[in-house]
Amino acid sequence: MILDLMVMTVHPDDAELGAGGTIAKYVAEGKKVGIIDLTRGELGTRGTAATRAQEASAAAAILGVEVRENLGFRDGFFLNEETSQLSIIRIIRKYRPEVIITNALDDRHPDHGRASKLVNDAVFLSGLRRIETELQGVTQDAFRPRLQLQLIQDKYIQPHVILDISDYWDIKEQSILAYKTQFNASSDDDGPQTYISNPDFMEYTRGRARELGRNIQAKYGEGFTSRKLLGVKDLFDLI
Repeated sequence: MILDLMVMTVHPDDAELGAGGTIAKYVAEGKKVGIIDLTRGELGTRGTAATRAQEASAAAAILGVEVRENLGFRDGFFLNEETSQLSIIRIIRKYRPEVIITNALDDRHPDHGRASKLVNDAVFLSGLRRIETELQGVTQDAFRPRLQLQLIQDKYIQPHVILDISDYWDIKEQSILAYKTQFNASSDDDGPQTYISNPDFMEYTRGRARELGRNIQAKYGEGFTSRKLLGVKDLFDLI
């Protein structure tokens, strides 16, 4: 399967929080979209790796993505090294996405920036034909996505591009709330209250989307950064 868009982020729920509206938009437009989680989020204060997996599956169904895989890296302790890079290269070459979105360049959670650098390095290396990989015994061709973007997560980073997700906010919110152990949690069944389990966190998330949307005269927006300059062929495509 060839994907148009791959969202590759470190924790289950990062994709929904940072790009859920973008995912829903392109799924609705007929694009093939997939989510790759690097870890199982097993260090989360609430829930377990098993419940996170169930919630991730439910969120994927809400968003309508073609595929969701988990690479099983060690939450909190994964490294930007050869083994991890090769695992990501195999996935990139397997799905050959035109666009890949990953974690924020720098953020409150140290996994986010580290994952962003890891994916960035693997994206580059994936395009080198002398790096040989196999999948199920078949040699893979070198491939590099045309565009790589990064999320804006907890820490505000000035975006390089903002996408109007006004028509898809409800789907984004439903996909986030599919993580019942993590967000809007009302009991201690899965652990103590946390920064993100407090209902105020969803208000903050909505406020961020409203602020980004305001910058492009839209109700809701999602912002992304790019490590390289972005070019356009037609100035009239800009809003």
